[in-house]
Amino acid sequence: IMIPTSLAPYHISTNVYDGFAIVCLRLVYTCSSGSCPNPRRYPTEPLLCTAPIKYQYANFSANYLYWGKGTIQFQLINQRSDFSFALFTGGLENPKLVGLTKLSPFKNPKAPVFPRLAQGKTHDEMAVTWTSGYDVGEAYPFVEWGMVTSGSGGGNPARTPAGTLTFNRGSMCGAPARTIGWRDPGFIHTAFMRGLWPNKEYFYKVGHELPDGTVVWGKPYTFRAPPTPGQSSLQRVIVFGDMGKAERDGSNEYANYQPGSLNTTDALVKDLDNFDMVFHIGDLPYANGYISQWDQFTAQVAPISARKPYMIASGNHERDWPNTGGFFDVEDSGGECGVLAETMYYYPAENRANFWYKVDYGMFRFCVADSEHDWREGTPQYKFIEECLSTVDRKHQPWLVFAAHRVLGYSSNKWYAEQGSFEEPKGRESLQKLWQRHRVDLAIFGHVHNYERTCPLYQNQCVSNERSRYSGTMNGTIFVVAGGGGSHLNGYTSAVPKWSVFRDRDYGFTKLTAFNHSSLLFEYKRSSDGEVYDNFTIHRDYRDVLGCVHDSCFPTTLAT
Repeated sequence: IMIPTSLAPYHISTNVYDGFAIVCLRLVYTCSSGSCPNPRRYPTEPLLCTAPIKYQYANFSANYLYWGKGTIQFQLINQRSDFSFALFTGGLENPKLVGLTKLSPFKNPKAPVFPRLAQGKTHDEMAVTWTSGYDVGEAYPFVEWGMVTSGSGGGNPARTPAGTLTFNRGSMCGAPARTIGWRDPGFIHTAFMRGLWPNKEYFYKVGHELPDGTVVWGKPYTFRAPPTPGQSSLQRVIVFGDMGKAERDGSNEYANYQPGSLNTTDALVKDLDNFDMVFHIGDLPYANGYISQWDQFTAQVAPISARKPYMIASGNHERDWPNTGGFFDVEDSGGECGVLAETMYYYPAENRANFWYKVDYGMFRFCVADSEHDWREGTPQYKFIEECLSTVDRKHQPWLVFAAHRVLGYSSNKWYAEQGSFEEPKGRESLQKLWQRHRVDLAIFGHVHNYERTCPLYQNQCVSNERSRYSGTMNGTIFVVAGGGGSHLNGYTSAVPKWSVFRDRDYGFTKLTAFNHSSLLFEYKRSSDGEVYDNFTIHRDYRDVLGCVHDSCFPTTLAT
């Protein structure tokens, strides 16, 4: 794309053989030895002081390879700034700038983009979060919304003001987020649409009112309001983890190892009318400290998140950084230390720094835990988990689901097997009695990049010989690993444990369908074709929830 300024737009022409082209949001400086602060990168990435948004190899164009001229196409999204296109020679380890040009492809770079819905703290509340280049001193952010009425398409709209957040380089905990990966995130706005009627369809669009009274609008969308807790109706929920993002134009990017990401995104977009809510349980963009990739991720999932509540959990690639209060002292977040995830998305937690919360959706209750903070007995998170599991009314919300990023249950992943525990270290020891006592139907995890389902389990033992149709008293919890959303796949131990019912080393996602208070369907679908490769059903009545099994009931008296 349009590298030397003397050439026509969208055209590369140079006689340099080993070049590569990049696109960035400001001038890119090449590095001499030791001149870059912490140039954290993979060996296949250019050694530059400022990480580009994306890059391509110029010699991938046949014309360039043979004639010294070629064309490369980049797909751009609105990221609140002009773009620079640069051509380098010298290879990845010693890049030298050949040509640079700038482009302003968007009429209004500050316009609101990438809306993302999330269910609020109550069933009749929907939050919408979006990104723009407008600070509150420049324009007033709001959402205009209303109920869709028959015939007219929309009733009298209401306007609700939005809150505005941002962060700076000093908010980051380390490199590359503080150094070569830093990029201004713009402004993050969240507004709440409250008092929603259950199952009604609503329209909305976000906007910014300028000082002269004119409004800069985002695109219009619709969504369906959640059902009331306990309501009996068809309810369908998608759950997966570890999706990441990828470039549709074939470009490379830093931390680029999520080859199945677009397949999963496209499969969900194609099936958008057949589910109601999404839980992405950790490892969202795998930005790993390269801040611009959060824009790329929110743009990629916007066709989903603008129409359906997109609930998230915290993963190691969002939160973990040494000496920052997390449970794991590793550098997986690239210095983000949770700031991006906690700001870019809304989730109904009591404390945004504590990434645990509950969601009541019709006949479901979801208890979402934060595996990057201590969950063991005696901690604040353990208290939350116990309260979330114990306070649900199973007469009306029979389907109880626990979700977290790391595998706090069971997985026959190779590295867990080598440790001998088939779990995250210290994973289930504090939680399995809670799951058993409160009859958790499903515990779903990510982190391991594959799919696996267990039998109903308690203390390493299968409590049912059934494999696909469960009925009557539930004696244990079914554990699912659904971490094949898009990142590079992981293998299993060669010996299959007795409790492992189905394994699939492929990209995919899971779907829960509640038909009524007595019937639930679970499906695992591959992203490549959207077909079902594993499924089971649960059929039971309320008395089956009450029935006592090992460690599930409190003591009784012999008195008459």
